[in-house]
Amino acid sequence: MRSSDEEIDIIRRTLEYSATGSTHLEPELLKNPVSHYADPARLAQEQNTLFRQFPIIVGHGSQVAVPGQFFTHDDTGVPILVTRTREGLVKAYMNVCRHRGGRIVTQADGQATTFSCPYHSWTYDLAGNLRGIPQPFGFEGLNKKEHGLVELPAFERFGLIWVRPSVSDGALSIDAWLAPMAEQLASLELASHDVFRAWSVELNMGWRIALEGFQESYHFCSAHKHTACSAYLDNQSVFLDQYPHVRHAVPLANAVDLQDAPEAEWDYRANYMTQNYLFPCNFVQSMTDHVYIHSVIPTGPGTCVFKCMMLVPASPKTAEENAKVERYWEANYDVVRTVFSEDFAIGEGIQQGLSTGVNEHFVIGKYEAGIQLAQRAIDDALEGRLVCPEVVSLQ
Repeated sequence: MRSSDEEIDIIRRTLEYSATGSTHLEPELLKNPVSHYADPARLAQEQNTLFRQFPIIVGHGSQVAVPGQFFTHDDTGVPILVTRTREGLVKAYMNVCRHRGGRIVTQADGQATTFSCPYHSWTYDLAGNLRGIPQPFGFEGLNKKEHGLVELPAFERFGLIWVRPSVSDGALSIDAWLAPMAEQLASLELASHDVFRAWSVELNMGWRIALEGFQESYHFCSAHKHTACSAYLDNQSVFLDQYPHVRHAVPLANAVDLQDAPEAEWDYRANYMTQNYLFPCNFVQSMTDHVYIHSVIPTGPGTCVFKCMMLVPASPKTAEENAKVERYWEANYDVVRTVFSEDFAIGEGIQQGLSTGVNEHFVIGKYEAGIQLAQRAIDDALEGRLVCPEVVSLQ
């Protein structure tokens, strides 16, 4: 696949960094107050703003490949039901019955033609309409049209499913929201991928600590000395501010060999891991031949859940070939779980140290650019300068 102009420029910058011994630098150090990580009031504001007013990735299109296939998502604190209608549209609803508030769907996923609340069997179709009430004479005069499932803004783009976990009064433009990242997301062709593994990890650390583990590569050769370090150039990432998102290009060690090839032959994907940060809590982590979708979601003061989907290209093969491919993807899965575990152990240690009062602020280096850029967008959102679907450019 031909590298984009943006990717060619990233390679040029990498080769310059390698030749000069330099790296990407933001203008200033950032002193991030520890209260950003430890204040319960700030966490409540983050949950009410970042995790209610902005779309987040909740799944992959293959999880609702056919009408009636569904899955549930509860990690934001909002019970969400995602399905595909008979017309082929992805829909998301509050997983809450309009009768007495019961949870309608209790399974994590499945297939259905209708959804029926287990409390009193009020039944809804795939489009969220209230269709059936047992013993309806007791509800004479009830307008069924006013008691359908409450719909949430849901979008299927680039093979992924986004949901805003609150009702929107106006039209939400997901295309405007994702425009800064659209070219590279499209290039990954995720709609033609399958979910190889999906897992969740409950962590004893604040969500911001977990998030920041994916926003710089300064830690690679300390935290991952015996795992990821040798595979990449040390702390020579390229960061692109695609506000409010960030493209974080991490060059593999052999990326420097591209200096001996003409630009027309440069293959970005084969030489980089890309940590695409999608505000406020997602990463689309592109490896050379597969992709991880991460979500980092707060569950309380000092706790969060890390959710991950490993997406691999769909490629039907013979039974023997499939077994070989399965072993290959399983080996990659084992490696990434090991590397993530190293990050999580450090993050939980940071969480334990927050209450000591040793630090009033954390010092974010000039080359820890992903953290700085994300902090800017988070501050803008919390202070009302960044809203969705409007994308506000920083001046």
